[in-house]
Amino acid sequence: MKSLLYSAAISMVAMMPAVVSASPLSLEQGLELAVQRSQAVVAARAGALASTQTARAAGQLPDPMLSVGIENLPVTGPDRMRTTAESMTMKRVGISQEWVSAEKRALRQASALAMAERESASALAAAADSRLQAALAFVDAFYAGEVLVLTKLNERYALEDFEAAKARFASAGASGQEVLQLTAARGVAGDDSAEVEQLHASALAALQRWVGVRPEGLERPTLPASMNEQAFVSAHPAVWQSQRDIDLARAEAASMASNRSPNWTWQAAYGQRTGYSDLVSVGVNIPLPIAPGERQDQETASKLALVDKALAAHDESTRMAVAEFRTLTSDGQRLSQRIVQYQTGVISPVKQRVQAALAGYRSNQVPLMALFEARYAEVQAQRKLLGMQRDLAKVQAQLAFKPVSGGVQ
Repeated sequence: MKSLLYSAAISMVAMMPAVVSASPLSLEQGLELAVQRSQAVVAARAGALASTQTARAAGQLPDPMLSVGIENLPVTGPDRMRTTAESMTMKRVGISQEWVSAEKRALRQASALAMAERESASALAAAADSRLQAALAFVDAFYAGEVLVLTKLNERYALEDFEAAKARFASAGASGQEVLQLTAARGVAGDDSAEVEQLHASALAALQRWVGVRPEGLERPTLPASMNEQAFVSAHPAVWQSQRDIDLARAEAASMASNRSPNWTWQAAYGQRTGYSDLVSVGVNIPLPIAPGERQDQETASKLALVDKALAAHDESTRMAVAEFRTLTSDGQRLSQRIVQYQTGVISPVKQRVQAALAGYRSNQVPLMALFEARYAEVQAQRKLLGMQRDLAKVQAQLAFKPVSGGVQ
């Protein structure tokens, strides 16, 4: 059975509208609000949209070029600036088109799509991070509220014991020293409540930064089961994004390597002459890569070096993610063990102490101060237990919401 202190603490929840509301905010609601109002998510999604639009255009041929002009126009002599006096003068209109092979266009589009995938990964990572930060803030705010319930209850007990000691002192049933002790105890209990109220207000303000509202009540957070190591590592934001960096670097290297084959430019022009036959000209411009080893190959080599860089960064982020998972898992297991041991080795004895002190006080064998000290010791023990439960919940939140696939559906 729960002690009188813990039962009273639970019953006081309904008496504290500043801590708990009739319609408390749930963890899932808070996470949804965090993603909806996150400007980091908005920015990342805009970047993904921009890259997607770029990818659509990357597979197209360049726009054709229209050329208009006059050739061989006299600028001296009696026929200067006359377009009809000289047989060699010709009005010309032409069009040219740079021809990019289908293979090269496909490689360019693949590179642009890889960039779009990278930006999309950033958007998913931003959403997952918003959910994680909101979850951590939610856990802090919830457990700060639970501690506040305990300290408020302890403050009430201190006031009741103080009033009882004054009444007994007035009837010569208690000493002045006991009244003074309970006066100091009342001050300590009040300061504890003030300190926790400050922490609770700060926690609610931190939560409001993510959800946009200042909730008056919070539901007990229910956290989903965590992933196994392989799933956690593969969906870790750093690993997730570094894999897209590899894909992008490889696509850019393949696209750059295709530049060793130059693009030809086809052109055709129609020339009109006065008094003579009109003329048609066709031709092709072919770039001559006279030193591919000094230009095209060097550019390709630079892109291949970026592939090596991305691979190294991916390996490093994978190691970091593995270490983070194992650390969090170890912390969670140890916290779970500590909570069980603490409930058995500390919470149960302090509850029994409260029961014994209460029975002794009712039989006039234990002074009021001893009863208050027993209750205060239970409050402190419950506060430490709540602290461990909060730490465990934050570890579970990181295991559940740190991965991209865990943070975004």
